[in-house]
Amino acid sequence: MSEPQIVTIPCLSDNYAFLLHDPATGSTAVIDVPDHEPIIAELDARGWNLTHILITHHHWDHVQGVDQLKAAKGGTVFGCGADANRLPALDVRLAEGDRFEIGDLTVEVLDVSGHCDNHLAFVVPGAKAAFTADSLMALGCGRLFEGTPEQMWQSLSKLAALPPETMIYSGHEYTASNARFAATIDPDNPDLISRIAEIDKARAADQPTVPSNLAVELATNPFLRADEPDIAASLGLSDAPASRVFAEIRARKDKF
Repeated sequence: MSEPQIVTIPCLSDNYAFLLHDPATGSTAVIDVPDHEPIIAELDARGWNLTHILITHHHWDHVQGVDQLKAAKGGTVFGCGADANRLPALDVRLAEGDRFEIGDLTVEVLDVSGHCDNHLAFVVPGAKAAFTADSLMALGCGRLFEGTPEQMWQSLSKLAALPPETMIYSGHEYTASNARFAATIDPDNPDLISRIAEIDKARAADQPTVPSNLAVELATNPFLRADEPDIAASLGLSDAPASRVFAEIRARKDKF
């Protein structure tokens, strides 16, 4: 059986969209549409037929190309039903716990609110992939525009519980900046030190740092490590719950 294919498409100044293709059936989904033109170009270059348009959240830089893409290529639009008033017109309304199919691939829906309310992630076990947009990011997480630290920590904990081989497809090329901040929280972490060197090399060659591996994120991303005693102690929060430690890390990143 042919393996699923995932294509990373740079959009705008630092956004990513992703194509998920099931060779067995020819079904193809796009996850987020920051700009329709590069997505159309990639579909045409590969000869793929767009069948699904998946929306993670309402922010303009993830949805502004949806209507143009649908008009040009078709596709059924999936998004959070509770946020339908802030999204392009939805054909299928989703909530946490829902499942649907892209060809022979099952997609599981998680609510990962925190960056904003009603933010979804799409987990595709058959592709060993999670499309997390602005919730869990490479060496970071999204700024809390609408949610609370407790809510975001809960969302990140859901993603952290996925199989460690899962690849995390996040929505922006923020990794170099996130790495500089992570080094202020966890400066002696050898895994982080090694990863920063790899990131610097990749960015110097203008290569994307997305996707990233969940096991690597668990070892190096300070926002996923707020429940580790050494991290809490370094912040003077040894007796605090993980959500409080996370809140401190997020507050420091906001000022970084």
